[in-house]
Amino acid sequence: MRSTALCLACLLTAAPSAAATATAASFARMPEVQAFIAEMHDKHGFDRARMQRRFAAVKPIAAVLKAIQPPADPGIRSWQAYRGRFVEPKRIALGLAFWRSHAAQLAAASSHYGVPEQIIVAIIGVETIYGRHSGHFNTFAALATLAFAYPPRAELFRHELEELLLLAREARVDPLAYRGSYAGALGLPQFLPSSLRRYAVDGDGDGRIDLEHSAADAISSVANFLAVHGWQAGEPIAVAAQADPRRVGDLLLEGIAPRRTPAELAAFGVAAEGGADFPAALIDLVTPQQATEYRLGYRNFYALTRYNRSSFYAMAVADLAEELAQARASEQ
Repeated sequence: MRSTALCLACLLTAAPSAAATATAASFARMPEVQAFIAEMHDKHGFDRARMQRRFAAVKPIAAVLKAIQPPADPGIRSWQAYRGRFVEPKRIALGLAFWRSHAAQLAAASSHYGVPEQIIVAIIGVETIYGRHSGHFNTFAALATLAFAYPPRAELFRHELEELLLLAREARVDPLAYRGSYAGALGLPQFLPSSLRRYAVDGDGDGRIDLEHSAADAISSVANFLAVHGWQAGEPIAVAAQADPRRVGDLLLEGIAPRRTPAELAAFGVAAEGGADFPAALIDLVTPQQATEYRLGYRNFYALTRYNRSSFYAMAVADLAEELAQARASEQ
């Protein structure tokens, strides 16, 4: 996923054919790269010559530019199709195996941060299928490609490239050594460099953070990210709701931040059996040729969307977590 601890779905904005720009032998002679090198020197004290050598060692990656492009025919979004990609037998089976293998770390992280074990397991499952699909791109080259050959999101990716260089210096790692997704996301939980620097933690106590090889670090980092972004221990995530599509258009335009009380939602004709007495937002889950499904999303649903700013993503994580919890309970 792109998800990353930041929304990768929001990166897929329409753009000219950026792949056509990926023809340079290297970045070294690009004026934008030279300006970036000067900025990193002035702002953070990076050595100009060393930076020059690093950029000379890589070149734009056409596959990255192809991957970041929105589809030529995006079609219609389908909640049921999206859900089916993640809430399925293979991911549940692998999630249970991951849970069994790392039960102590999951219990400790859940107790410390207040995030349920099944939510942590579900996020890692959605992001990388428990490390099986964490990405193979050279992260420095991928971020440089998007920073200097993908104008629609150049500012964002230049920031992430800056964060990667700072991360590498702090960790005493060669910045060319990192591998991850086409958008620069790293490790089992697919943190972008900025999120890794801010929210990743040393879960196994070995004095360093390794989201690629240490499940304990990944587990604790996911839990910490959600806690920092407002996860409330013991509160619900979402519940099924009933709504009249003809009456809730304005309500949906308010977005997914939970701000409406149950009484206010009822004034729009929204009802939810077993709904909690907390502020909520109405979430619509659309599938073509089927009736729209609705949920009331509470603060914990919103916290999940800070990881990936998609209602489909947050609901898929919640549904996978529920399936995992039920399967885990049946084992014990």
